Amino acid sequence: MSSAVTLQRRPLGSGDAWVDGPDGRRFWGTYGAAGLLVVDRHGRVLLQHRAEWSHFGGTWGLPGGARHEGESAAGGALREAEEEAGVPEGAVRRRFASVLDLGWWSYSTVVAAAEVDFDPVIGDAESIEVRWVAFDDVAALPLHPGFAERWPSLRPDLDRDPVVVVDAANVVGARPDGWWRDRAAAASRLVAAVARLDEAGWPASALGLPHDVWWPRTTVVLEGEAKRMPSAGHPAAPELVLAPHDGDTAIVRHVASLPDPARAVVVTSDRELRDRVRDLGADTASPAALWAAVDGLG
Repeated sequence: MSSAVTLQRRPLGSGDAWVDGPDGRRFWGTYGAAGLLVVDRHGRVLLQHRAEWSHFGGTWGLPGGARHEGESAAGGALREAEEEAGVPEGAVRRRFASVLDLGWWSYSTVVAAAEVDFDPVIGDAESIEVRWVAFDDVAALPLHPGFAERWPSLRPDLDRDPVVVVDAANVVGARPDGWWRDRAAAASRLVAAVARLDEAGWPASALGLPHDVWWPRTTVVLEGEAKRMPSAGHPAAPELVLAPHDGDTAIVRHVASLPDPARAVVVTSDRELRDRVRDLGADTASPAALWAAVDGLG
């Protein structure tokens, strides 16, 4: 059939193979591919000057490559960046991912912030050079065509670092699962669900943000009986704020205390609270969108 996709496979688990699509185009990566765009605090991105013999050799692009079988896009991008450019393990924090999805093949650009300064190191023969490049100098380089096409849409959001603040009482109350019988246990389930989203990534649509997936900093605000919740038992549990009195006041104070309140996205359906945080410059998202994102994790 004309819609068939031809895969030239390597040993099980490796994605190092070409994929020939139904439109005649060829892309690298049986299971798709991913690249890591690292941003540092000096307004620079880490780029790779590709070896002449490689695909689109001589151009500048991102350290990256084929994903392994069952490997997440972020996992593949981080692994490849460590192998090709010496990005130290644990030195970067994921921010967002932008995905080119052709249906039969995909490429994910994973944007991450360097939390420590480090010097990149060429890790294999695929690179002529790896170095930090100032944001404003990127477009002047001979870029890999795929990266050149994506760069204009990525550039405006490289400094965006959202904070999601969850109104636990409101979000728990949006799902009639018997939460009223044990508010502390319901709060614990919510925190565990948020932790799963923090690890897998939040769908951009759930937060009203651009691109496809985000890894925001998250805070869950608890009030009343929910403050006695048992441990969520998740290593990536979000920050918890225990409201001294009512949760709404604690949320407003927390948003106002942020270095930039406009970074915040408050998850609540409470109309008055939404108005109060919007007055501070924050955005809002719905509890339904959060629960839909959790359900999407399976």
